[in-house]
Amino acid sequence: MTDLATLSATQQAQLVRDRRASPVEVTKAVLDRIAAWDSRLNAFVVLDADRAMDAARAAEVAVMAGRPLGPLHGVPVTIKDVQAVEGLPTRRGSPLTADTPATADAPLVARLRGAGAIILGKTTSTENGWTAVSSGPLTGHTHNPWMHGRTAGGSSSGAAALAGAGCGALHLGTDGAGSIRLPAHFCGAVGHKPTYGLVPYAPVPNNNSVSHAGPIARSAGDAALMLQVMGGLHPADHTTLPMDFRVSDIWAPDLKGLRIAYSPDLGHARVDPEIAASVRASLSLLEDLGAHVEEVTPPWGPRGPELERLVWAVAMYPFVETDPARRAAMDPGLVACLDAFAGLTVKQMIDTAARRIAYAAEVNTWFADGAWDALVTPAASVAAFEVGRQRPAHWPDHAWDWLVWAEFSYPFDLSHGPAVSVPCGRTAEGLPIGLQIAGPRCSDAMMLRIADAFLRARPFSPAHAS
Repeated sequence: MTDLATLSATQQAQLVRDRRASPVEVTKAVLDRIAAWDSRLNAFVVLDADRAMDAARAAEVAVMAGRPLGPLHGVPVTIKDVQAVEGLPTRRGSPLTADTPATADAPLVARLRGAGAIILGKTTSTENGWTAVSSGPLTGHTHNPWMHGRTAGGSSSGAAALAGAGCGALHLGTDGAGSIRLPAHFCGAVGHKPTYGLVPYAPVPNNNSVSHAGPIARSAGDAALMLQVMGGLHPADHTTLPMDFRVSDIWAPDLKGLRIAYSPDLGHARVDPEIAASVRASLSLLEDLGAHVEEVTPPWGPRGPELERLVWAVAMYPFVETDPARRAAMDPGLVACLDAFAGLTVKQMIDTAARRIAYAAEVNTWFADGAWDALVTPAASVAAFEVGRQRPAHWPDHAWDWLVWAEFSYPFDLSHGPAVSVPCGRTAEGLPIGLQIAGPRCSDAMMLRIADAFLRARPFSPAHAS
């Protein structure tokens, strides 16, 4: 209990239930840690400290009165600024949005609050979540907790930066092409993109069904706890599934009997040597835990790049602007991306949707036909590079195509299957490296079971411990 801020959510909640720490003490400890770190990180759009402390005091009264307590009672949580929090604006990383406060919580925020969580504020996002770096026109650069001046990744930039810095245990992210897992990889955190429909996302975006909401944390157990609270059917999201996810589902003493496929490149991706070596070295640990690991080249891998760029262009299409003044206020990379696909026809968009449906079927059928429990890959091809760039300096420059170093993440947005990034090592510079564990639809418990076993066998010391 030397630093309540850096404990797991599970530990924080247990201390509150046991009356060994109060919600006020836990919340103040996290806010104090944020105060010490955020001048280096720039992780918040709005830090709602006063209301957070009011909520913590109300939570303390409930504890002392002996009222029933939710699984996150007194646990501080942050929300990526693409989901509504009552009383705060939803800016989506864009200066073109209004600063009008939301009149109600988004469904997943309401579920977190209903479980007793203390909402700290809204974390930074790239403009409309279009890129996986951590820079945008509304909030500027969000920095990596391991090295100032390096990207924290995106689009869930602030969430991952705070997780990596030990500023609280639970942070909500969203993911349309890797925006939970990529920043988790860069910042040394655990990022889980759930099965599409496990967590309600409302209003449902009109963006080719790529948006997922999920946890960024520092342990698989905490990610599972957050999923348990947020998941399940909701009338505001017609895509939600009646999945009964429980934290207890992820625990196992080992990985005996599991068949895990490993692909270093999905048959096409460029990967920096340090990343490739660290991920490959992790395979022996999975085998030591009892899993059978086999190197494969999924046939669907090379079909992903061209398809994803079309899918992404269609997903971003709602943000097209023709007014010169509004275009000038936007992220130049987003403008360049939209301009690159300005000639897309309705027929091309419909054809792209059909190809995406076929691709999703191919990915999920591949898992079933091969009887694979999971597929392990690098989480990304590069470690954290300089802020303000879409690609590292040692890669060919491009105005907008960041996807070239993120070829491992988007297949599971397209297929709607779960995928989690866990820290598996560090570069010579000391920057984190992520291992991605992905699977077929509705196998979230299995992915987090593998992640949990891996991290119990190889704990990762986060930035706040250095």
